[in-house]
Amino acid sequence: MRDAGHDIKTRMRADLRAAMKEGRASEAKLIRVLVAAIDNAEAPLLPAGDSSKDQHRFTDGTAEIARLSLGHAQVQAVLMAEIEDRERAAAEMDRLEREDRAEALRAEAMIAKRYVD
Repeated sequence: MRDAGHDIKTRMRADLRAAMKEGRASEAKLIRVLVAAIDNAEAPLLPAGDSSKDQHRFTDGTAEIARLSLGHAQVQAVLMAEIEDRERAAAEMDRLEREDRAEALRAEAMIAKRYVD
């Protein structure tokens, strides 16, 4: 069964391919960041006291662990955090009179909002 994280990342990867083909480098960069943020949210937590210093051989399958399955609300929370980070940074850039950077951050937030419903 597919989860919401898988579904949105599939959509994002299709948009990433289109952005790359059309030469929209900044949009492609942002989509990669959004996919990575969802990937990070899907990473299972280490048990308390686990330092994860175990040696694994990639050929024997011991390095493989199951990812977390994210629900729709969890994926939306990850995306909203990314949007809010950019909006806060844009406000700070305005305060520093860096209008060009503020505008770029707001444009990134608008692109990210396409994935929030």
